[in-house]
Amino acid sequence: MAGKTMFEKIWDDHVVAQMHEGVYLLHIDRHIIMESACAPAFAGLSERGLKVRNPELTFATIDHIVSTMPGRTGETFAGGTELVRLIRQNTAENGVRLFDIDDPRQGIVHVVAPEQGIALPGTTVVCADSHTPSSGGLGALAWGIGTSETEHVFATQMLLQRKPKQMRVLFEGALAPGVTAKDMVLYLIGQIGVSAGRGYAVEYGGSAVRSLSIEGRVTICNMSIEFGAKFGFVAPDSLTYDYLRCKPYAPKGADWERAIEQWRRLPSDDGAIFDQQVTIDCGEISPQVSWGSTPEEVIGIDQHIPDLSSAEDSERRKAWENSLAYQGLLPGQQMEGVPIDVAFIGSCTNGRLSDLKDAARVVRGRRVAAGVRALVVPGSSQVKREAETAGLDKIFLDAGFEWREAGCSMCISINDDIVAPGARCIATSNRNFQNRQGPGSRTHIASPAMVAAAAVSGKITDVRAYLN
Repeated sequence: MAGKTMFEKIWDDHVVAQMHEGVYLLHIDRHIIMESACAPAFAGLSERGLKVRNPELTFATIDHIVSTMPGRTGETFAGGTELVRLIRQNTAENGVRLFDIDDPRQGIVHVVAPEQGIALPGTTVVCADSHTPSSGGLGALAWGIGTSETEHVFATQMLLQRKPKQMRVLFEGALAPGVTAKDMVLYLIGQIGVSAGRGYAVEYGGSAVRSLSIEGRVTICNMSIEFGAKFGFVAPDSLTYDYLRCKPYAPKGADWERAIEQWRRLPSDDGAIFDQQVTIDCGEISPQVSWGSTPEEVIGIDQHIPDLSSAEDSERRKAWENSLAYQGLLPGQQMEGVPIDVAFIGSCTNGRLSDLKDAARVVRGRRVAAGVRALVVPGSSQVKREAETAGLDKIFLDAGFEWREAGCSMCISINDDIVAPGARCIATSNRNFQNRQGPGSRTHIASPAMVAAAAVSGKITDVRAYLN
């Protein structure tokens, strides 16, 4: 008899009822909300005369639509003032804890959940944001939901879900210097495409994943949605337990010991069957950078943009033509040397302390190139404090970077950090869609070290030239 996968173990443990073929009612362990998406769900709840059923299982933060300017308040960005007011009012009325602007725990939802121990191995975690699978880096089953689903979780602490197929992605081998978790996941998406994970829950494994830090694993899981997967996760191990030990919302005392016993049973059994398996040889990965308008349009910095004749069909060729026209690039062009206007380090993908350290190693002793605007935006207030304790803020400020408060910032243009029309930005965020960072803006996604190298050189650059 075949063993069970990690996904099956978590799923089965949370099934309340099977509603009909393939669709189940699941218990939700943790619900995370933020100001930009929860107001309509609260309004729907109020119209039905209901309150949040389990406020102790819901955690709120302010991150998307607020300014990250030094000294900011919830009112600094006028466009977000009403949503900030509403989340404060709604959480107070429903007894939900809020990590407000001045709370030391404030930050981007997908940074806060792991660092506070809100997301734990084997738990179900939902949030009205597509990058919720980030918490899968700790071994949680986490996914993004919509407004009506948010209201349903508020009211019942349960959610209807169709059971997906299962995929395992194995990253094998050692990473070369200058290659990071961000490069691993970008390479994967470039190889299999943005639709390859549709309908799957994805377990990441292999020697390279086991060698990553927890923050690196979170980065990979964060971008699961970028190749269509709703769920992405890594089996917990001793590194996970060490990371979670003493986190504010992690189990304590005897509960901690019982939790460890349960978590050790989570990894997929030998002989567990997956519907699909992908293996990546990490020795083939070089530092990656996107050239087009989807995360699959990505190449190694030592490669050239593909020629249109290599497109597999007319639809792909048309998509490439559209992306190149928007980005102002040419088929066969090398990305190295393309001038930039803006460099952005931050986001739920790469706004953690290890990401800032990677960038600081490149920046130390150098200056931002003339004409380039460079920002560093910590993913949480805790990350900001830890970075300042380590002196990273001084390294960035001395180099000419802007050092900001925690928030989503330039990852998405719904706040006051926007890339101008026609300007070219290299960013550590997860999406390079057209107009993502502002109308007419051009976005290239890469690792923190690659963005740092571009900031000081003024152009997209192979970071390996900056590594000692």
